[in-house]
Amino acid sequence: MKPFVLALSALSLLFTLGCSKAYYSTMESMGYDKREILSDRVEKARMSQEEAKEEFASALEQFKSVVDFDGGKLQEVYEKLDAEYEDCKDQADEVKSRIDSVEDVAEALFDEWSDEIKLYSSDKLRRSSQQKLTATKSRYNGLIRAMRNAEKKMYPVLEAFEDQVLYLKHNLNAKAIAALEGELSSIRTDVDSLIKEMDKSIAEADAFIKTLE
Repeated sequence: MKPFVLALSALSLLFTLGCSKAYYSTMESMGYDKREILSDRVEKARMSQEEAKEEFASALEQFKSVVDFDGGKLQEVYEKLDAEYEDCKDQADEVKSRIDSVEDVAEALFDEWSDEIKLYSSDKLRRSSQQKLTATKSRYNGLIRAMRNAEKKMYPVLEAFEDQVLYLKHNLNAKAIAALEGELSSIRTDVDSLIKEMDKSIAEADAFIKTLE
């Protein structure tokens, strides 16, 4: 495991408890600045979105298999669909948490950068640093907007999955399966839309990470 990853793991409790300032100060004392932490968190958020894409696509396939059900134990069908829903919910929570952590360090980085610009005695260097800050903020705003848009797309899909899981739980019979079939098209459309937003967000993350290298 890389030293940077080890350091992040060792200090994760500080961040979990909300001690962001102490966390960043400790990391910087170990040689890891906020820019590097931001890059690492954007990468983790990108990875969590990749995993969410796969999880939601898997849940859609499971839902389709329920609609195509033709004999067997309905309880087992319900349990599989419920497990897929819970996995999607957990992955959605992970995505949100990762995006929140990106926002936290980005705000800390930009606040520090803005304060340090005031310390320049050279007008030329001050203007140059301000231009770089403005450009980085602009790219970041595009990134976080794409991430949040993708995040929002998850919840209508989760709600639809939850409705179907609950309905099947309370109606373990062939009529319930037939009733679910009418929702398949709508859910497929929502999942397709979600995946498109995820792809946009992932592309924005890749581009942003390159600007920090």
